[in-house]
Amino acid sequence: MRLERTCESCPEQYDVYKKQRKVGYLRLRHGYFRAHLFGPMGKTVYESETMGDGMFQGDEREFHLNNAIKAIKKALKKEKQASKTGEPY
Repeated sequence: MRLERTCESCPEQYDVYKKQRKVGYLRLRHGYFRAHLFGPMGKTVYESETMGDGMFQGDEREFHLNNAIKAIKKALKKEKQASKTGEPY
């Protein structure tokens, strides 16, 4: 996964890519951080309150970004499995 920071602060946000495909979007605003799958449904796969308001404070950036990437990977895996079985995700 590759992160591309699209805004430095207020909000701090990132696009998430797997190879060349955009698969997610991360955003921290008003002390609340969310990770969404990219697409029409934009499903939230990770969310947390933070110390930072419009940008991360101290060492919390690495913690939250790593958790967001793990959640996106897990959701993409579930999505792929569901598409093989025909079950709704």
